[in-house]
Amino acid sequence: MPIFNLITQNHDFDSKIVAGLERLSQVFKILLWDKAKEKGLSPIQIQILIFIQHHSLEKTTVSYLSKEFNVTKPTISDAVKILEQKELIQKISDAKDSRSYTIKLTDLGKKIVTETEDFPDPITKIMSKTGQLEKEIIWNSISDLIIKLNKAEIISIQRTCLNCKFHSINDTAHFCNFLHVPLQNSDIRIDCLEFESKS
Repeated sequence: MPIFNLITQNHDFDSKIVAGLERLSQVFKILLWDKAKEKGLSPIQIQILIFIQHHSLEKTTVSYLSKEFNVTKPTISDAVKILEQKELIQKISDAKDSRSYTIKLTDLGKKIVTETEDFPDPITKIMSKTGQLEKEIIWNSISDLIIKLNKAEIISIQRTCLNCKFHSINDTAHFCNFLHVPLQNSDIRIDCLEFESKS
C-alpha cells in the first residue's frame, strides 16, 4: 500500500520515515518559493544562480546543469534564456563550438544570489541548536541515503567523498588521498571542490 495511506504509514516504520522525508522536502520547496516570488523568478532559476556562484565554470553548461538538477536540457535552456533577459547571467561562447557556452553571473546576478541563498536559514538555525551526537547520526543517515539514491540512479551527479577517486577506507576509517588526511564521518562532503569521480 502507498505510504500516503495513513493506516500503512502509522503501522510501517519504513513508510513513516519516507513520509517524514517527503514532509521535509516540502519545507525546502516552500522556503525556496518564498524567495523566488520576492525576486520574480522561479525556484529553478534561483537554484541555477546559486549553483553557478559556487561552482567552477566547466560545471555551468546546460548539459551539466540538466544532470545536476535532474531536469531536461530544454527546461534549463528556458530558465537560462529568462535569466539572460533579466541580465542576471552572461553566456560565454565556446571558441571550438559556437553552439556551446558556459554561464557566468553578472553583478546583478551575484546580488540576487546574496539576497536569496539564505533561504534554508530557518532549518540551519534549528540544526545549530541540535546536539553534536544527534547531528552526526543525522548526517550519517543523510550521506548514506544520498549515495544509495545515486547508485539507484534516482539522483545523478554526486560530488561526495564516497564517490571520489581520492577516497579510501583504512582500517574502517575514511581517508582523503588528495588532502592526505583521515576523515571523520562529519568531514564527509556532499559537494567537494577537489572531487574527481571514481569511474
